[in-house]
Amino acid sequence: MSYRASAVSILALSIALAACSREPDAAPGPEATASEQAAEHTAVYPAPTEQPIDPFTYANYRQIRVSHVDLDLDILFDEKVLDGVAVLDLVYVDSDATVLVLDANDLDIKTVEANANEAWSAAPYTLGPDEPIKGSALEIELPDTAKQVRITYRTSPEAEGLQWLAPEQTAGKEHPFLFSQFQPLYARTMAPLQDTPAVRITYSAKLKTPPELIAVMSSAQDPDGTRDGDYSFDMPQPIPAYLLALAVGDFGFKAINDHIGVYAEDYILDASAAEFEDTPLMEQAINDLYGPYKWGRFDMIVLPPSFPFGGMENPRLTFLTPTLIAGDKSLTNVVAHELAHSWSGNLVTNSNWRDAWLNEGFTSYVENRVMETLYGEGRAVMERSLDLEALKRAVAEAERPELTALKMPADLAHPDDAFSQVSYAGGMFFLKFLETRFGREAFDPFLRSYFDHFAFKSVTTEDFLNYFEDNLWMDNPDAVTKEEIDAWVYEPGIPDTIEAPKSDAFEKVSAQQGLWLTGEISAADLKTDLWSTHEWLHFLNALPGDMILELFADLDSAYDLSNSQNAEIAFAWYMKAIAGGYEPALAPLDRFLMSVGRGKFIYRLYAALIEYDRRDWAAEVFARARAGYHPIAQRRIEEVFTDAG
Repeated sequence: MSYRASAVSILALSIALAACSREPDAAPGPEATASEQAAEHTAVYPAPTEQPIDPFTYANYRQIRVSHVDLDLDILFDEKVLDGVAVLDLVYVDSDATVLVLDANDLDIKTVEANANEAWSAAPYTLGPDEPIKGSALEIELPDTAKQVRITYRTSPEAEGLQWLAPEQTAGKEHPFLFSQFQPLYARTMAPLQDTPAVRITYSAKLKTPPELIAVMSSAQDPDGTRDGDYSFDMPQPIPAYLLALAVGDFGFKAINDHIGVYAEDYILDASAAEFEDTPLMEQAINDLYGPYKWGRFDMIVLPPSFPFGGMENPRLTFLTPTLIAGDKSLTNVVAHELAHSWSGNLVTNSNWRDAWLNEGFTSYVENRVMETLYGEGRAVMERSLDLEALKRAVAEAERPELTALKMPADLAHPDDAFSQVSYAGGMFFLKFLETRFGREAFDPFLRSYFDHFAFKSVTTEDFLNYFEDNLWMDNPDAVTKEEIDAWVYEPGIPDTIEAPKSDAFEKVSAQQGLWLTGEISAADLKTDLWSTHEWLHFLNALPGDMILELFADLDSAYDLSNSQNAEIAFAWYMKAIAGGYEPALAPLDRFLMSVGRGKFIYRLYAALIEYDRRDWAAEVFARARAGYHPIAQRRIEEVFTDAG
């Protein structure tokens, strides 16, 4: 393939950065020049001249790149701010550059200094106007020999990337809690940075906290770890800024093996360790497929319920929602997903949010392969079947067709728009399509070589297609056509070459559902004893939109679905109950919305309540629940109300 000009520029820049950066624990795979990869054939696609600029950053990373960040942060719970000093190491891509541009959002900049000739001096700077999505540009004038800048600053109590929980919002009720969520562009609310996945940094940090609390970060943890209010961290592998992460609170730790363990508040620590005890098996499954884990430890932290995502793949310390603790390991595919990000997303990263499918689609594919290895093909097929339902819904609900192609449009309004099931499930099904056409015996080694070749790099869709053509497609040119690839990557909608997963288990569930809906059996006669969460979800998602209230009552009476402790099942039931006007579910739904902050659930529940004429009820619940939601969730739910008119 002919994206070689881009590949050459990436390689040259990577070599320059490697000379100035710290060495990672595990070195990237062996490099090969673009000419060595190339074969004598006519390339399928036209070659871009250079990598596209990330439109969601002010950073002038084509002129100057930050290679390392050292943070010194005071965690001030009373004021809900971080008092900080950030020292940034610089690499000059353009030797004539004299201005460094960073991203900042709601930061109070106190002083800016530059280090030239081993001496610090004040550096002139300007902080631009605040833009709603991107924040502000921090422009710093540099002396000719400046290799570092030092910025003293304070965050805002309203920083969107940080959530401050009062003691009463935690399980222990005695101590406050702080955690971050920086994907996709909120690291700039914690520190002035080049906040784009196109730039990778190493980092070190010191955190000062109240002495009764413990602090952890997405890095090698403090080797002392004593609760003394003074913690040190180091991340020697280069990561994009969105993978910076911190959590501070009253929580404990339980080991699963010698390099995997769980942090959590005491009330859920033992249950979390038991729920996630298969994580070492997941790691081994991915190691066997795609090469060794390169990050040292893989620890997890179960956060308070307000965490707005199922998981966040912060390296060495994955953040997880407590809604995964179902007691039967039925929702641990999320753990497999976050672990898989250690290869796809963290190791090889999309350089632009238009290419988010490179992170999420690849990870969803690896996740599904892990589920198959550990729990059998039946579970993997069930999960793909549910994913296909979600993909179809996402495509049907998309605001415009361009948002249904894997490659997001150039005028993407917000990076959040790239994180739909199009990127997750759509990307997974595209890779499944390639696996089917080329066969696992060829596709698995290819994917492993892709992770090795681009390890610790940021890439575009076109970089992947270039590598795919040169290292897989060229050896079997009749396996796929350009038209088929374009339909997946660049054209809207669902390609007709998509797999239609067929689950025998789901067919049996559907047969029973048919008997119940026609009145041949009661809900209590359904043979559900051996149903997994996935079978319950299939059953609930397939309930007809015009189901009569008597059937709702029959099902609820038999299985108490309104009070289900499985968050996925409860959510699916509430969505049907809202649409069907089943009022006995409202009081349990109220409790759910008050206690669960996971966006996957609450955004759609609020939207459904508005759609089915319960706007006032939803607004009253949101008014009570809002303070317990993460700032990201607060904004998204407010948008749900606004968009509904």
